[in-house]
Amino acid sequence: MVNVDVAFVPTPKLIVDAMLQLASLRRGETLYDLGAGDGRIIIEAARQFKAHAVGIEIDPKNISRIRERLATTNSKAELIEDDFFNVNLAPADVVTIYLSDSANQKLVPKLDSELRPGTRVVSLDYELPGWIPKRVTEVNASGMERKLYLYKKN
Repeated sequence: MVNVDVAFVPTPKLIVDAMLQLASLRRGETLYDLGAGDGRIIIEAARQFKAHAVGIEIDPKNISRIRERLATTNSKAELIEDDFFNVNLAPADVVTIYLSDSANQKLVPKLDSELRPGTRVVSLDYELPGWIPKRVTEVNASGMERKLYLYKKN
């Protein structure tokens, strides 16, 4: 287990939508959300884009919250209760993250070794060290400018 200090902070729906659009998520693709929180990204990926959405979450309370939200929204997504460093990310077409500078730094070697060429990674607010973004966009959410970074695995 890799120690990463990341607190759960809900991502506003406007930003969730912008992240999924920036990723150019398509029907049938597989999206992995690392640190799925309350499941809002995987729920929208499944509902809006008909993607195979996989949420990886270590906190049992958040897992319960995600299960409740999946049931109330009648959405289908896969949940993995584990540290995302223990999960093979190779099946992903898209990876979404909202972590921290230090967590992203620790994550880069895993992304480098496991992701297939062409896999898209969308990060909210924090860059991936050593990766060059294909696109950076800003989204105004509740009066705050938030940055989205789109990366593509070489």
